[in-house]
Parts: sequence; structure tokens; C-alpha cells
Amino acid sequence: MTDVPVVLGINRTQDASACLMQGSRLLWAIQKERLTRHKHHWGKLGDVRTHYGPRLPWPGRPLDVVVECFSSDAEARDLASYDEELESALRLAPGCRRVRISHHLAHLYSVFHPSPFREAAVMVIDGQGSPVAELTDHWSGAAYVPGDWREVASFYRADRERVHCIGKQLWDRDDMRLVGLGMFYFLLTQAIFPGEGNEGKVMGLAPHGLAHALGLPPLDVDGAQVTLPPAWRDILRDRDRFRYGQPGVAFADCANLAAAGQRAFEDAMLAVARWLHAETGLDNLCFAGGTALNCSANERLLRETPFKQVFIPPAPGDAGTALGCALYGLTELAGAGCAYRWTHDYLGPAPRREDIEAALANRDDLHVDHLPDVGALCDRMLDLLCRRRVVALYQGSSEFGPRALGHRSILADPRHVETRDWINARVKQREWFRPLAPVVLAERAAAYFDLPRPSPFMQFAAPVRPDMVSRVPAITHVDGSARLQTVGPDDDPLLRRLLEDFDARTGVPVLLNTSFNGKDEPIVETPDEALASFRRMPLHALAIPPFLVTKRIEPELPT
Repeated sequence: MTDVPVVLGINRTQDASACLMQGSRLLWAIQKERLTRHKHHWGKLGDVRTHYGPRLPWPGRPLDVVVECFSSDAEARDLASYDEELESALRLAPGCRRVRISHHLAHLYSVFHPSPFREAAVMVIDGQGSPVAELTDHWSGAAYVPGDWREVASFYRADRERVHCIGKQLWDRDDMRLVGLGMFYFLLTQAIFPGEGNEGKVMGLAPHGLAHALGLPPLDVDGAQVTLPPAWRDILRDRDRFRYGQPGVAFADCANLAAAGQRAFEDAMLAVARWLHAETGLDNLCFAGGTALNCSANERLLRETPFKQVFIPPAPGDAGTALGCALYGLTELAGAGCAYRWTHDYLGPAPRREDIEAALANRDDLHVDHLPDVGALCDRMLDLLCRRRVVALYQGSSEFGPRALGHRSILADPRHVETRDWINARVKQREWFRPLAPVVLAERAAAYFDLPRPSPFMQFAAPVRPDMVSRVPAITHVDGSARLQTVGPDDDPLLRRLLEDFDARTGVPVLLNTSFNGKDEPIVETPDEALASFRRMPLHALAIPPFLVTKRIEPELPT
């Protein structure tokens, strides 16, 4: 491996992150929020020295390539200080190549290069990316617009030899003329739930409303250009009327606005995707940017556009651009081929056995059982799950994206609807209308869910088959859908074993799966954090292989 380049990619903007590769082998990738415990933590000067450098498993070799990605935030004004940080905090090889790439180009490399496709159309849609003057992809339209305009959507035709940008939507920075699907959904979210990262709440609230109740029009779509009609601009400024949970604000108004916005967003996205297909004529679509986390819209991309296959990575938002930076450095600067494919999302550093044992030592309020055999551990977990206990699972390397996929998860029996309400209210301490997700054996998924393809990354919301709703009510949303994760024979072995054995015991190949974190917290990263969250929450057990932890005083059951 001595002649294989070592490449570091760093996302310096929202959902800051870092990714380290040695050739096509991904060594680790992690979001800053997992290290600082500050959700959606932005990149700042000092991140490498303070957070990534001291705590992550670096290889013995120095770095051959470093690629950074900024966006349109103020951090990009102090690049000299960032250069000094890299030089002083990292071990750089002589002649180490260092570049910065623009935001949507980083998204492109994060989604196409690790996709299964030989060629594809690529759609990148988020709030706002880089200024035109700082674009590092080659787009002919850049010569005709002011340099301070910002990309809000980018569209490409890509194959393994070349990438061609066929169009962008730009924002001219006029706050009275807001444009783009990402900006629209951000403003919709802010009207109902202020703060960062609440788009999922809007998506969960929308099925409780009536899309036509407020009489709002569709968004204006012209090819790849999406703009907001005056009626939408006006209503999104009327925030006092729609702030969820505030005195005098009607739930129906909040839900109706969410429903109208979700419908308008989906319809406009489908129109843009159809335009992109007409422009490229390709069967495959890669989709990235923060809007690609909208699993309800993603399901319609599969069903209602001419694309035959759609790839959405586990981390399509800004966090994923660290991987895009690393892959750009590997292919474009180091001149190496990219054999990496995003087949799972367990990219974080794995916990050490000694750290697990230290976290569990001298805990008088807990029972700690050592179960070195995976079968014995699964049997104990299933005993608990079938008796309506709620079990946290902490194992192996952490997930890089925002979804818990069985390494940092809370699991429960999906057959009891009160379990969902109890988890939302008592464990997660969040809004009652939030759905909880199913994880299902891939080969049995079609019997329960109407989705035409596997969904290993929990990126698509699919209808639950009507005859199965009564069997899995805890994971069925009010509109009859569920955001599922499929687990195939070659996927995580412990999760696969749990599902197989739960199916054997109950006839149901599905478990309820939600992320292992408390209210307004990132997903747990370390054994200490897992144990602290377990002790604080009314969870009944914690599986942290090879141990099973229970409480001497058991919490109440879901009721």
C-alpha cells in the first residue's frame, strides 16, 4: 500500500465533516457534530487541530492530497488561516497537493463516483452553494453572470471518464426574489419550525394536512429553473400564523401549510427531473444535495419519471461533500481510479474494546452480561423485543449519514402502535406526529411495502401494503407510508440475524428502527455517550457487543 495515495477531504460548511481514503479504500468518514455533540455543527477554523486530528485513526503515512470544500458562508474569507492550520496540524507528504473545489462539484463527486452506474444524469439541489466566481466545475454560463451570484441547483451528464455541466440555477442574492427548490423548502421549514435541520419535521407533518386547503399555487418551473409565485412568498413571511406549538397557532394551519409545501416541492422536483432526462436521455439518475433527504419526493422520482434507476447516497447533504472532496482528490489530483462504491454507511471509526469495557465498569445501577456468541446476544435481544421492551443497539463503526442503519439504533416490536407514541413522547421527547422507520429483510420487503427496489439507506418512503398495516402499525405513518431500510444477505450480520430470528418467532420480518439519540442531540458516537443516553432514557436494554446491559430498576413498558 505504500504507493497508494492517502487523501483527506474536508467539508468546511454546514454539517462539517472529514473523510480519509487510502486509494479506493475508505478509512473513515465522520461528521463534526458526532465529535462536538453540537447538531449540524458548521465548519470552523481549528476543526482539524481540535476535533479531527487528535481523535481519529490516521494511517502511518503522510497525506498526499488534501481537498477542501467551502460554500458561500463567511469562513471562505479567511483562507490563509485555513492554509496555516493544515500545515501545522497535519502530516503532509513532500509535494502534497492541496486544492479547494466548489460546493456542487463536491456533491457531484460524492454521488456519481461511488454510485453503481457507468454513466448517469446528476442532479444537485440544495439551499445555496458557491458563488459563480468560485466555481471549479466548467459551466459555460458562468461567463455571462455576476460573480457573486450563487448556485442553487446544478445538472450534469457524467461517466467514468468525464463530467459535463449542462446547466445551473443561480440566485442573484435579492432577498425579494428567492429561487430554487432548496431555498423554498428551507423557507417552508422556517415558517413552521425555526432553527436548523427541521426539514424532516415538515415532511412528517405534511400527511396530517390538506394540500389544497390554503389555495396555494404550484411553484413556477421552466426547465431547470424553479421560482416562487407571489402567493408563496407572501404566506411564508406570515410566520406568526404558522409557528408550530405557539399560543393561538392552529395545528390545522401548520399541517395544511406543510402539506401544500410538500406537494408543491414534489411536483416541481418531478418536473425538473423530467427536464433533465429529456436533456440527457440517460436511464440512470444520481441525486444529491440537502433536498435528496426528502424520502417522500424520492419515492415519486422512482415511480413518476422516465429514469429507470435512481441512486441517492446515505449522506446526500453537505456532510457527504467531504467524501466528494476525497474522491475528487483521488481521481483528479492523484490520478488514481475510483473503485469505491457506497454499498454501506458504516464509515465512522469503530469503538475499541477497552473503551467499551471502561464505559461499563463499576455501574451499580446496571446488569452487564457478557455474551460473546452473536446468537446468544440476538436471543436475549429478541426475548426483550417480543416482551415489548425497547432495546438500543450500539455496534461497530458508526453511520456517516443522518440515518441510523443498525449500528446506532433504537429497536422495538412494530406490531404495537402504542410503542411508537411512547418512543416519541418518552424516549425521543419529540412531536407526536413524527413517524418511526421500519427495517426489513430485503427478500420479504415486497410483501409489506410497495417499493420496486431495495432501500438499504432508508432514502425512500413507500406505501405499506393495505393488508399489512394492521401487522406493523407502529411503523406505518398516517398516510399509509413508511421510510424503510432493507437488509440483504450480505448486509450487517447482526441486524440480519435479528430480523431473521424475529421473523421466525413472530412471522413478521420487520423491526421498528429509530436513531439512538435524545432530543436535539446528534446520534451517539462513543461507548460513553451510548451508556449515558441509555441511562438517561427509559430504554430497557442496551446491546453493545459482546455485552447486554439492563437496568436494575426496569423502566415502565410502552403504554
